[in-house]
Amino acid sequence: MSSLMARETAEIPTVIRQQLTHNAACLQHLGAELRAQPPRAVMMIGRGTSDHAGVFAKYLIEVECGVPVMAAAPSIASVYGQTLRLDGMLAICISQSGKSPDIVAQAERAKAGGARVLALVNNVDSPLAAVADDVLPLHAGPELAVAATKSYIASLVALVSLVAAWQDNADLQQALQELPQQLQNTPAQAFALADFQQLKQCVVLGRGFGYAIAREMALKLKEVLSIQAEAFSSAEFLHGPVTLVEQHLTVVNCQIDDEGAAYHQAQIADVAARGAHIVPFLAAGALHPRLQPIALMQQFYQALEQLAVQQGLNPDAPPGLKKVTETR
Repeated sequence: MSSLMARETAEIPTVIRQQLTHNAACLQHLGAELRAQPPRAVMMIGRGTSDHAGVFAKYLIEVECGVPVMAAAPSIASVYGQTLRLDGMLAICISQSGKSPDIVAQAERAKAGGARVLALVNNVDSPLAAVADDVLPLHAGPELAVAATKSYIASLVALVSLVAAWQDNADLQQALQELPQQLQNTPAQAFALADFQQLKQCVVLGRGFGYAIAREMALKLKEVLSIQAEAFSSAEFLHGPVTLVEQHLTVVNCQIDDEGAAYHQAQIADVAARGAHIVPFLAAGALHPRLQPIALMQQFYQALEQLAVQQGLNPDAPPGLKKVTETR
């Protein structure tokens, strides 16, 4: 019997189709309003996997919309009780459950500070959705495995859909419509078991959009395989951490074929020349560059689940974790 993680990863193309269909009218409305009154900046609010979706959003919105994006520190609201001056800004909150008190508190404070609050949430009856000015449902359905898979990818798709509507980008909107079928047709990649057997630590390197998803890859390697994995921009890695390579470091190469590809490849070649063991994980197929990270994450989740099963680990319930984490 397949694991919950495997089954939920297999649902991703269907989740995307449902989201694109059900959110079409909402996105058209949001896109028109954002064009009429563009935010002067965007604040991303989230924790864990949702925070990693926010890093993807930073690259996406700054590259496609030219609007600066910053990450919220939820403790500023929930612990320190501070309300920031956010007039003219858009606050995008990302959450699967919409229940974490610090995320809800940050959304409330952002709204009080003058921001327009948009919630990307799977549970539309949640406290976070109740606070928001606008709700963009993820439509991921129930997600029972502790390690988030389809809800993370649903968040990325919702962000791309939002930006495509905001910029009235017909090419990106068409690419989104084609994405579910392309994901179904993309052959699964696999890590070699030998690369991860007995492995205790590694780094995941990407550049730009590749770095955005490298953070999620590193988190899942920790959660599911108990590997001390850390993500770096391949450019940032050369500014100090590259000394780790002298210890015969394993490097997972998260390669996206976009504007940053040549720079990233040069940095990976440098790291390899210093003696690192490179494990390639490359975007496959002729996908739109902004959608390649989504396809790569689906393939990563598939490979990760297979590695966990091969090592006798339970990918659905990593020790010490629970599905909904409520921090304050």
